[in-house]
Amino acid sequence: MLEEIPIREETIRLGQLLKLAGIVDSGSEVKALLASEPAWVNEQPETRRGRQLHRGDSVRIGERRLLIAAAPPPLDPS
Repeated sequence: MLEEIPIREETIRLGQLLKLAGIVDSGSEVKALLASEPAWVNEQPETRRGRQLHRGDSVRIGERRLLIAAAPPPLDPS
């Protein structure tokens, strides 16, 4: 199943995405995870936790499939 992960900025680093998606809790966990199992970014293996990702990129790690999406604009409080 493909999970959409909304981001506000134009880019996000792979390690930040994995934390945002709840796959890991810390940067050290990201490093250990990627050392044992590469992520697949747009169907290419990736082991760098600092890899810059953009909206529309897809990431697969283990059984999880993530799609980076644009976050909805904030609600107008007025």
